[in-house]
Amino acid sequence: MILEVLSYPNKKLYEVSKEVTEFDDKLHKFLDDMYDTMIAKLGIGLAAIQVGVAKRIFIINLVNEDGIQDKNELIEVINPVFEDKKGESIFQEGCLSVPDFYEEVKRAEWIKVSYQDRFGIHHSIEADGLLAIAFQHENDHLDGHLFIEKIGFTKRKKFDKEFKSGKKQKPKESS
Repeated sequence: MILEVLSYPNKKLYEVSKEVTEFDDKLHKFLDDMYDTMIAKLGIGLAAIQVGVAKRIFIINLVNEDGIQDKNELIEVINPVFEDKKGESIFQEGCLSVPDFYEEVKRAEWIKVSYQDRFGIHHSIEADGLLAIAFQHENDHLDGHLFIEKIGFTKRKKFDKEFKSGKKQKPKESS
């Protein structure tokens, strides 16, 4: 089932998500619905709070080297804990909850995260590049933050002005 994705400035997006304690069929159905929603909305990641559920859950499914978003490469992340971060990376981000706005954000270049899967089994992952960026972006949602909070003052003023006027910013074309 496709779920409604909340958009900025919905106040629910600023809620801090609660830990997941039940790893049951209801959770599995919700994760499946999150995946269907993310794919339908052409996203590479989605946090539970973006569909109105304040639970510490996000999913990530990057496009692979063949240009395919393979469900076998889906990462379901529950109750994440960032154990380490290193370096610095600047990457242009967008968000399903902040449609049609893209801006460069500074994040850690490398991360190590422990989390649980849909069955409650503990995992640990080390990531860099886009996967590290996506983990940090989605985890921010769980703490009630949007990527627009990480952009500089001048860029934020530009965003606020464009948002109020209804203008949309399209992504920059790569050279």
